Amino acid sequence: MTISRGFSRRAETPAVDLPPGQHLTTGFPVLTAGATQSVSTEKWRFTVTAETGQALQWTWPQMMDLPAETIDVDIHCVTQWSKLDTSWRGVSLDTFFTDVETGFDYVMVHSYGGYSTNLPLVDLLDGKAWIAYEYDGAPLSAEHGGPARLLVPHLYFWKSAKWVTGITMQQFDEPGFWEGFGYHNYGDPWREERYAGD
Repeated sequence: MTISRGFSRRAETPAVDLPPGQHLTTGFPVLTAGATQSVSTEKWRFTVTAETGQALQWTWPQMMDLPAETIDVDIHCVTQWSKLDTSWRGVSLDTFFTDVETGFDYVMVHSYGGYSTNLPLVDLLDGKAWIAYEYDGAPLSAEHGGPARLLVPHLYFWKSAKWVTGITMQQFDEPGFWEGFGYHNYGDPWREERYAGD
């Protein structure tokens, strides 16, 4: 795991409503399971694979042609920092799933470098998740998951997989990387679902 300087620094007691156990940060700590991935936009691919074997794939230029949105959200890390009013730009998962036919309710998200995380499909649709490629008006840096990462702001940030490369539909909910090491299977910060059993 890579942890940036300032990761453990705590802000003063916030005057805003935060999920339980969280503190504010004005920085943007970097936490990574493994090495930072270097993925060029020329080689970047994003694939959604359904249980039928249907696989829809987008290159970087193809994603850039899709309708994009600016997303202003608060983000919450399981390591207890929260960052308010972050600004991203990306493509809604609703757009990627427009032509995906599936009867399965769960997904596994895959990243360059081998990371994975599991989610219910319902948590990706209806304006809840994006493939984000800009942060604060600039291309997303590699240390924060660039060129593109999943953004699921209503869950702890380990669910917002960096360097995303694909999503596979699953009939059953199976643990991803951190979930297999004891993190909560869902990760709702407002319920403080940090670890299995919370």
